[in-house]
Amino acid sequence: MVISKKPLQFILAMTMALMPIVNFANSTNDSTVVEAHAAPKTEEVAHEEGHGHAEPTDIKSQVKAFTKHHVLDSHDFTLYSDFKEGKHVGFPLPVILWDNGLHVFSSSKFHHGESVAESNGNYYVINHHDGKIYKTDEKGTIHEDEKTGHPSNARPIDFSITKSVLFILITAFLMFFIFVRLAKSYAKNGGIASGFGRIFEPLVVYIRDEIAIPNIGEKNYKKYMSYLLTIFFFILFLNIFGLTPLGVNVTGNLTITFSLAILTFLITNFTANKNYWGHIFWMPGVPKLMRIVLAPIELLGVIIKPFSLMIRLYANIFAGHIVLMSIIGLMFIFKSWIGSTLSFGLSFVLSILEILVAFLQAYIFTMLSALYFGSANEEHHHEEAHH
Repeated sequence: MVISKKPLQFILAMTMALMPIVNFANSTNDSTVVEAHAAPKTEEVAHEEGHGHAEPTDIKSQVKAFTKHHVLDSHDFTLYSDFKEGKHVGFPLPVILWDNGLHVFSSSKFHHGESVAESNGNYYVINHHDGKIYKTDEKGTIHEDEKTGHPSNARPIDFSITKSVLFILITAFLMFFIFVRLAKSYAKNGGIASGFGRIFEPLVVYIRDEIAIPNIGEKNYKKYMSYLLTIFFFILFLNIFGLTPLGVNVTGNLTITFSLAILTFLITNFTANKNYWGHIFWMPGVPKLMRIVLAPIELLGVIIKPFSLMIRLYANIFAGHIVLMSIIGLMFIFKSWIGSTLSFGLSFVLSILEILVAFLQAYIFTMLSALYFGSANEEHHHEEAHH
């Protein structure tokens, strides 16, 4: 099947042109309340005395706090916060904890981190430094380790539906909806795509013809296509969500990129042929003494490959969010038409660059995964051709 690259170029161009239009509200859509870290109050005390945390008064501290909390996960989804009025527009998410039993309650009990949540006689608070839930007493006391400065309170096992988890589920549903419809359209129209799915057909064909087949080979590429397509669109959609005013940072979370890298690692090693392991532990074509020296080095490379996948995706997305939020924050620091205009223009250009990075990182992760799969299925006669 021959297909022009012009549709793919058109999709990328249109996406890059349209996305910056809705990208500049990131600074106001932080889902974590930026407040001083006073001890949280119980629900009753919070309602009687008002909020237990004061907003930072210095504009630089506010910008720094917003930038820091923007990249953290959150147990609620807040679209907008008015600190002066104490109002938060959004909705709570379910909190699911395992602490000597299952505890399920709404994150609204935390009152955006200002109150202590009680569940079956246990008390929990959200620490504003890291956004994690800790077990406390009724007063919400957080004890800090003198050496590390981190909370020393016990942490329950957290299975909560956080903001990142919510967007992972949304992305999964969106992908399922799009590609099921695309597959059905193929069946109905004799192999011709129709409807909304036609937008993604050039990307599917590109991954097959330019990534999977060249790197894995005609013989083995089909068994990896489902994973390669899933990982590409999963990363791409989450990257694009991160550039919208929703303010999500899923692929800039190290645990998410670690999980994706582990999947590639497991698939590579569990589907590898004996030639792959033979090259690692007893490399052909070199002296036997060198084989003993090279074996641990090659084995270390097996671990380094997924590690590089994890760090590359995490670092690029995380750094992009930090830089973009910092530049947007300069508009509030300068408070002049010259400085604010320059900051706005720079953030606009950077937003376009971030859209390119969103596509590029999805492509690189998929390409490298295909390379690893190809090396794991390389036939022995390829090696013999060199000797």
